[in-house]
Amino acid sequence: MPNPRTYTDLNEHLTALKKEGLLHIIDIPINKDKHLHPLVRWQFRGGITSAERKGFHFTNVTDGAGTKYGGSCAVGVLASNQRIYEVGMAATAMEIGPKWLAAMANPIPPRLVTNAECQEVVIARSEICDSNGLDLLPVPISTPGFDVAPYFTAGCWITKDPDTNIQNMGVYRGHIKSCDRIGVMMEMSTLAGGYVHWKKYQAAGQRMPVALVLGAPPIVEFTGPQKLPLGQDELGVAGALAGGAINVVRCKSVDLVVPAEAQAIIEGWIDTDILEPEGPFGESHGYMQIEEYNFVMHVETITFRRNPIITSMISQVTPSESSVIKKLAYEPIFLDHLRNHLNIKSVQRISMHEPLTNLRKVISVVLDRNVTQTEVWRALQGLSSLQPAVGKICVAVNEDIDPDNSDQLLWAIAYRANPVSDIQILNYRSPGHVPRTASTGTESTLFIDATLKSDFPPVALPKKEFMEEAKLIWEQLGLPPLHPETPWHGYDLGQWCQEWDEMAAKATAGNWKENGARALSLRTHLDDPQAEAAGIIAELRSKDCPTPSPIANT
Repeated sequence: MPNPRTYTDLNEHLTALKKEGLLHIIDIPINKDKHLHPLVRWQFRGGITSAERKGFHFTNVTDGAGTKYGGSCAVGVLASNQRIYEVGMAATAMEIGPKWLAAMANPIPPRLVTNAECQEVVIARSEICDSNGLDLLPVPISTPGFDVAPYFTAGCWITKDPDTNIQNMGVYRGHIKSCDRIGVMMEMSTLAGGYVHWKKYQAAGQRMPVALVLGAPPIVEFTGPQKLPLGQDELGVAGALAGGAINVVRCKSVDLVVPAEAQAIIEGWIDTDILEPEGPFGESHGYMQIEEYNFVMHVETITFRRNPIITSMISQVTPSESSVIKKLAYEPIFLDHLRNHLNIKSVQRISMHEPLTNLRKVISVVLDRNVTQTEVWRALQGLSSLQPAVGKICVAVNEDIDPDNSDQLLWAIAYRANPVSDIQILNYRSPGHVPRTASTGTESTLFIDATLKSDFPPVALPKKEFMEEAKLIWEQLGLPPLHPETPWHGYDLGQWCQEWDEMAAKATAGNWKENGARALSLRTHLDDPQAEAAGIIAELRSKDCPTPSPIANT
């Protein structure tokens, strides 16, 4: 009898994506080691808009040797775009942030069950061998031509704190080395929970039990990449996201519990007295991570559903699936930190820059127009202090700037930030998740205050009403569809007045000569040639409008 639950498993999620037109089902043979990831990669590097991206389900997976796999492979089905993520979360974009915060504050412990789909087939240690071990699973190569092996990229690694018995779940890369051995990189620079646990087992002289979960229910998968506080069980947060407990089952060979509705589970031990070369592998920072010494997992038991679906995540150069899955949860967490923990109520929005920079390095905060400078700098410092790997470059802007548009961000920096007073650099920052090179060491933090310090003239584009009227004419002419980019109309930034508005209205009504007559009436004579050269002019007679700027001194 099926266990009760309030969430979808991967099979049901794929059905929902298909119903919404968000899934490509590929039935022709696809070589997992050469063409599977490159095919999906094209929707991120081929000019396809975010809204047009879809998930891929490969039902006929082969490899270079002609092997045909019994299971299938799903790529991009967790977060190729925001809508796919919304389907998995059963939430709208507006609900996602509050849902995450509520789940972290009110976790629901998992429910232990005895029957589990993920244990329909069991391969014990004594039965694992070539062609009857890890190589049974259709795991693709992520960066063909550079990666040295198939990698688990969407697997959730579960470990347990030996002092508290609280489990941790994180998404780390897993290098398949043989039928029963996996190299794993648990990020030391970002204080990954698995690494913290490993240090404790090492201090005790014990090996660390571990379980690798493949194809978990999406609501569980979403918690794996998030940086939750150490000591918080991700399965409890997943339960709160789902509105009900996550079903878990005990592993066959290690003392851990895993999601019962997963597609496959790999159980085993990680050595704490040896390390082994792992990589190279194409990482989410957008460069190849060269070969380095990392942990080794020895496989004890493999369990899976009949005909399992193995998920693989598109990562490497961003935007990617892994950046979308982080961005949608990271941003509300940072917003909550600034607004509710640091009590900076003028904060409107957080934006983590995604294309190429991978979220962590460049982060912007949008603040009210009337924010004080002290609050600007508190907000910038708050951005860089929440997580050690996030906030190398922190930029503050006002609400008229879209921080997701790098052109607008540079626009604000170019005209609203004075380097001598609005930029600070702090030393001694952890490099975080970066390509390892000979020059890798401590980094620094760059703060940029690109907010308005005083009133500005309006943005030099036609007013909204004229742009909207012109858009109707454009459409009547049958010209190509428009995709408006902010700013697409002019707007006031404080340095403007009613008289100038009236003059502009006269101009559009064809009465611009009246404005010329006004200028004539305000003519002033400069009797001193030196005064003219110095740019000295009389003040405008109107009390409502600012004094005209001095003549440029060239």
